[in-house]
Amino acid sequence: MALTATIAPDLRGSRKDPSKRKHLPQSAGSPFGDYPSEWIQKPKKVQAPAKPVEPIAVLQTYRPKGSGNGGNCSSLNKGKEPDKPRPPVSGAFKRRIIPPTEFRRFYDRGDLPIAIQHKGNGNKIDWKVDIEKLDYHHYLPIFFDGLREKEEPYRFLSVQGCFDLLEKGGSKILPTIPQLIIPIKTALNTRDPDIICTMLKVLQQLVVSGELIGEALVPYYRQILPVFNLFKSKNRNTGDEIDYSQRKRTNLGDLIEETLQLLEIHGGEDAFINIKYMIPTYESCVLN
Repeated sequence: MALTATIAPDLRGSRKDPSKRKHLPQSAGSPFGDYPSEWIQKPKKVQAPAKPVEPIAVLQTYRPKGSGNGGNCSSLNKGKEPDKPRPPVSGAFKRRIIPPTEFRRFYDRGDLPIAIQHKGNGNKIDWKVDIEKLDYHHYLPIFFDGLREKEEPYRFLSVQGCFDLLEKGGSKILPTIPQLIIPIKTALNTRDPDIICTMLKVLQQLVVSGELIGEALVPYYRQILPVFNLFKSKNRNTGDEIDYSQRKRTNLGDLIEETLQLLEIHGGEDAFINIKYMIPTYESCVLN
């Protein structure tokens, strides 16, 4: 078994000599002497940690059946108040049900002298009868009624048919204006953006297709313009982006503004007053 020994350093005569340190006087509290006795803080006594309190066993008492409030079928306690219902949504911009059109019924029955002519540069309407010989009182309201169609080929035939009839109608268009108001109003009241855009484009063509047509529409502004006032502010907020669909003219706010300006230009002296009455935010393009 190996023996181990520890060699202690000899501190005699050095500063760490314990015999000398024991007799040295106590150092002062500061370079200027000791502090007054009332200024010296006494060390705080450290309290021993308290022993954890053991949980006391509590006897659980049960109430007899029917003595509490929970088991009763009715209670006098005031319950939680139900949440207040949110205010109902007005649905002003909600799309309405599109009623069936007379145009579809006439086309399916074969009463319209039209057919689709397929070409490489786009489809056209093949008229079986000369357009100038048609009875505009009968056919033009039917084609206007089909403008609220969204299914092909009815949509294409009604839209292109309206443009063809308005292009070659001339003086035959003006007497049919009262018959066109109901199809125009019905299409606008669907609140469908696609149908409204189509109707606005046809309305612009209608106003410029003959003399006095714009003035003849002034008495019917009350039936046509309420939907204009509703969707006048429906513009696309693209910021600094480029709207590549401008050539398609599908921006509802811009189309309404263009249509109102055409109605004012071709509507005579009373056009602006009647437009301003129905659409207060409209500003004149003639007077300003």
